Formats: sequence, structure tokens, C-alpha cells
Amino acid sequence: MSLTASARRRKDRGLPQHSWRVRLRQDGSSSRRVLVEALSQALLAADPRTILRNKVRLRRNALEIGALSFKLSEFRRVLVIGGGKASAGMALEIERILDGWITGGSVNIPTYTNPWPKSKKIKFNPASHPIPSADGVRGVKNMLRLVGQPSEEDLVICLISGGGSALMTLPSSGLLLSDKQKTTNLLLKSGAKIDETNAVRKHLSDFKGGRLAAKLHPATVLSLIISDVVGDKLESIASGPTVPDETTYADAFTILQEHGLWRTVPSSVRKRIQKGKEGKLPETPKRSSRIFKRVHNVLVGTNEESCQAAAEVLEKRGYHSLILSTRLQGEAREVGKVLASICADIHENQHPVAPRAAVVAGGETTVTVHGKGRGGRNQELVLSAALSIRGNPATLVASIGTDGVDGPTDAAGAVADGNTVERGLRVHMDPESYLRENNSYRFFERLNDLVITGPTGTNVNDIFIAIVGPGNQKNDTATRSRTQ
Repeated sequence: MSLTASARRRKDRGLPQHSWRVRLRQDGSSSRRVLVEALSQALLAADPRTILRNKVRLRRNALEIGALSFKLSEFRRVLVIGGGKASAGMALEIERILDGWITGGSVNIPTYTNPWPKSKKIKFNPASHPIPSADGVRGVKNMLRLVGQPSEEDLVICLISGGGSALMTLPSSGLLLSDKQKTTNLLLKSGAKIDETNAVRKHLSDFKGGRLAAKLHPATVLSLIISDVVGDKLESIASGPTVPDETTYADAFTILQEHGLWRTVPSSVRKRIQKGKEGKLPETPKRSSRIFKRVHNVLVGTNEESCQAAAEVLEKRGYHSLILSTRLQGEAREVGKVLASICADIHENQHPVAPRAAVVAGGETTVTVHGKGRGGRNQELVLSAALSIRGNPATLVASIGTDGVDGPTDAAGAVADGNTVERGLRVHMDPESYLRENNSYRFFERLNDLVITGPTGTNVNDIFIAIVGPGNQKNDTATRSRTQ
């Protein structure tokens, strides 16, 4: 189901069109139609071209964003580099805004980007995610060759977004790409939080953790950043290539130890981190370093804006809307239980809001993989929640990754209601068994309850929406008449 009316309004305003649409099985209920609308608006709010169009201006040959202003005529070169899941849209929009001022550009984008962007001055380099690839390394080297020997007469615009850690890879001296690939894969499967994973990756890179800023010094650097990190910590987004890093080799060692990975990561990784701990290698650049004097890091897009967009839709459709949090973290299956318990409290006790209610939340959970199934954190969260809302058909829950890719699957996430468990059992699928095997994708695929968007060209974490109705068919019929 797509928002054709919304698309027409966007076209009238001259805003960019999109290749994605939110698709999920419809069962005739108003709640599913409203859910599609809310998820779609959340994704539209995260669109990188719309974000930059609203926040970046060119006035009298000056590039303006917030209180910052850069007189372009004062620079010898204006270069555009960067990478991430939103970098294609960001690059196209910054080129449109600057209207011929760009000298050249090189940006790493996901291999699955569709449609492929077309630019006059910016080269797009395909790279893989979430495991780094040789293509990503080549793209980073292209960026550095483009910059060459930077000077104070250069303005370098860095476009940074979620996924940049994998897409912009440059292993430290003495490390192979395969060393980083194995370490990244182990961290992703360990249940480590994204800031923990990035803390390790920063100390295995010649690009991350402020090291790009060091390579660009003494140029003026403007980093436009779309956050995919809970809490919007700049140093964690794409591992902070232009941001001071406060983590250390000792922190990287502790993280690997706590997740039981110290003895399983490649020996070259252990050797580098050990040498760093002993002070035999330079640390990542810290806040006091002079290299950051001409560096401006600007946060332009966040999960909160998408949550607000979804909540506004739900409020307009007659639901008491609540943004619960934009900082959801933890094991996906445990978070699913907590969110389901909030739905139960709304249904039974009218707390913290009364039905008809809608709860919106954002963040990023993790999955510690024990089974051999297929799935993603959003699908696992919804399957866990389905077990807890069993028997309450008035409750509908969904969770999606705003990039449109949930784990190693073609789904953005999944949707479930109080009948999901029974429907699974009728076709001989035990949901608890599927949850144990981390096989949520197969469960929802068979029930036709995956949420499919295709790659969205953005990433601002995950969006969770729960709709709790009164369980009254008369009320639901009235709702349908208002929303049609």
C-alpha cells in the first residue's frame, strides 16, 4: 500500500520522489492502513534530500546551515566526500543546492542503491554493508586522492550517515581487510552495542575516530551528519571520521574481553590493540587536538524527527499518541516483551494513555545469535512481542529498520497482532521455537506479515509502532469511516 496522495503533495512542493513504498498484508482493518501511513511518514521525514533541502541554504554565494556560514568564493576548491546509507541522496541534494560551486566529489554508497544516482561532479563508489569490502577501501582511497594535499583554501564537505563504518573502510597499517571483516562479523553476532562495535573499529582504522579530520587538516571541514545512533552521539555515527574520539585501545580491549571475543579475533587485531594499550601506537585524535580547529560537525537528521512524524499521523487518525522513547536498546526479544507489556497496560488499565492509543518508539536493539535461522532485530522484536500480545486482536505491533534492510534479509521488519501466534500454530509453526532459532524471517514470511519497503536510501535507526484499540467492532467500524 502506498501513499499516493502524499506523493502528489510532495511533487507539488517540488520535493524529491522515492522508489520505495511500505508494503504489508492488509486484512481490512483500519489499524493496518493507518500503520502504513505512519511508517511511510516516518520514512519521509528521514529522507536525506528533504532533510538537506530544509536545513541548508545558498545565499549570496554563502553556504548557510544554522548559525554557520561559508563564503564559497573564498575557497580554491569545494570538495564533497563521505559515505553511508543516506549518502547518495545527500550528495545529490548538496550538488543541487551549491549549483555549480563543487569542484569534485567522491562518495561511497551501498551496492544495492536503486535507482543509481547521476551527478555531474560527484563520483559514486559502490561498497558493501554491514561487512566491509575491498570496494569500500577503493572508494576511501578515491576520496583521499581527490583531496590530495589539502590547504586552508579548501572547503571539504563530508556527508556522513549510518552504515558509514562499513562503507568507508581503510584498515590500519599491518591489518588486512579480512582481519576487519572477521572482527566486524564477530562483533555483530555477539550482541555488542553499536558504540562498542565502533570503538573497536576506530582502533583498527586509518579513517575512523577522527583520523579523517587529521588527513584533511588544515582545510575547512563541514560534516553534515544523519544519525543512526541511539542518543545521536557524533563520535559513534559512522565511527566519527571527523569527530574527536574519547575511546582508547584499552576500551577496545575491554569490549572484546567482555563479549568473549579477545581470543577469537585475528591475532593481528590482538597485536595492534595490545601495542596501543602499551602506548606504542598513537591514539585516535582527542578533543584538544589542533586538527579540529577548522572542523564543523553538524547533526542534520535524527530518529526523533521520524518518531514525531509518525506520531502526528496517528494523532490525526484519532489515536492518543505517545512517543515512549527514542533510545530503545537491549536484546530485541527482551525489548519486545517490555513493549508488549506497555500495550497490555494500555488495554487493561488505560495507562500511560487510554485506548484508542498509539505508542511510537525509536532506537536500535541487538540480537545475540544462538540459532541457525534467518532474521533481523526488528523481526525478532515483533515475534517476541507477538507471544506477549497473544489473544488480544485489538493490539497491533510493528517494527522496521528505516534503511529498509533488517539483518541479512529483504524485509524492513514485521507486523503482528493478537492473532499472530494462533495463525502460526495452525500452519504448524511454533513461534517460541522460531524465536530460539533466530528464525523470525521464515515465520513472518509464511504468514505474509513481513514489512517490505526495499532500500530507502536513509537510516535513522529503527521505528516501533504499537496500536492498541478498544477491541470494539463498532468503534473500529467508525474509525474506518473516518480514515477512508
